[in-house]
Amino acid sequence: MTTAGVPTPARTNPEPEFVGEFGWALTVLLREWSARVAAAVGDLPSGTRGYQVLSAVVRDEPPSQASLATRLGIDRSVMTYLIDRCVESGLVERQQDPTDRRARRIVPTGHGRRRLDELDARVRQVEEELLGALPEAERALLHRLLRQAADGVAHDPDRCAVTADAMRGGTGSPA
Repeated sequence: MTTAGVPTPARTNPEPEFVGEFGWALTVLLREWSARVAAAVGDLPSGTRGYQVLSAVVRDEPPSQASLATRLGIDRSVMTYLIDRCVESGLVERQQDPTDRRARRIVPTGHGRRRLDELDARVRQVEEELLGALPEAERALLHRLLRQAADGVAHDPDRCAVTADAMRGGTGSPA
């Protein structure tokens, strides 16, 4: 290729065409993933935040409301409303902590566990569709590489908290 008759040297650098391509690709994928996941879990009380709460409650030891708020990077007063909605929908219950009578643990109900299974299937489907242009082996490789890279830089290995922060437009590193 030439510019005004002067030959342009061939690229010898294997870097992307522009330096920000990696960030651009991640941003495009995260934006699309966030929109699709929001639609997939939209029938859950509080949508994606409700999904994050339910996921954390089902997958971990029954957390206290305060620890759940801290873990997900959600203000405690907002967490109260989120849990109230989940309780009203029969997804979780507040139970007295056996080691501290003043504290309440948030525990999933059977209905909450079943709903999370359904929602997880929807989210998996979103991810499959989003990466559908890649062969299955490459999708699996991409998942492994992204997890390895994220684990290498995460200040907080709590995937729920990192995802919650990123979905709010943060850096992916909760305070």
